[in-house]
Amino acid sequence: MMTATPLDADGVLAQAAGFAFLAAISPTALLVMAVFLSSAEPRRNALMYTAGAIAMTVTAAVAALFALRAVALELPSRHDPLYGLRLGLGVLALAGAVALGWRRRSARPVAVAAAEVKAGRNLVSRLTAQPSPRTAFTAGLIVFAPSITFLAAVQVIATAGTTPLVTVIGLLVVIAVCLLLVWLPLLGYLAAPAATTDTLRSWNDWLRAHGWELTVWALAIGGLALTVNGALGLADG
Repeated sequence: MMTATPLDADGVLAQAAGFAFLAAISPTALLVMAVFLSSAEPRRNALMYTAGAIAMTVTAAVAALFALRAVALELPSRHDPLYGLRLGLGVLALAGAVALGWRRRSARPVAVAAAEVKAGRNLVSRLTAQPSPRTAFTAGLIVFAPSITFLAAVQVIATAGTTPLVTVIGLLVVIAVCLLLVWLPLLGYLAAPAATTDTLRSWNDWLRAHGWELTVWALAIGGLALTVNGALGLADG
C-alpha cells in the first residue's frame, strides 16, 4: 500500500480491501442497525436497511469505476494524474481527520452536549425515531453514502489495469467489506436474535463514547496511506 510499483491481482485486491475496511469503520452504521433490530419489526426493518445500504454502495462503486475508467487513469500514460488523484484523496482524508480531532478536543463539555442534542435532530435520527421499512431503506442510503476511503478503494480497482474478472471480483470484495457492519449483524440476528440484539445494545454506549475517535483514526490511516502512495508515485514518475 505504500509503494508506487505496479501491483499484481492479489496486491490490487489486498490494497482495495484495506481501504474498504477503513471505509467500513462506521459507528453510525452499527448504531442504526441496533435501532432497527430493536424495533417492532426487527427482521423487516433490518433487511430494508441492508437493502438501502447495498443499493447505495453498489451504485456508488459502479459509478466511481466508470467515472475513473472514463478518464483512462488505468493507462500507463496517465501515471501522474493517477498518483495526483491518490495524493489529493489522501490530503482530503488527513484534513478531515485533523478537523474532526480538533473539533472534538476544542469543544467544551456544554458545547459537546449541545452538539449531541442537535445531532439528535438530524435526518438519520429522525428516520430511526419511528422505524419502518421505508425509513430503514432511506437510512441505509444516507448512512452508506460514499466516503473518501470508499472512493480510494474503488480507485485501486479502477486504475489497476487488470482483467475484467479481477475488476469484478475487486468490486465485489470492496462492496462486501464496506458493508461489514450491516451484513454481519444481520446474519448474527438471523442465527441468534436475542444474543445479537443484546450484544449490539451492550456496544451502544461504547460506540457513542468512542465512535468519533474511530472515525478519526480511519480517516488518518487511509489518508496517510494515500498521501504516501501518491507522493511516491509522483516522485517515481
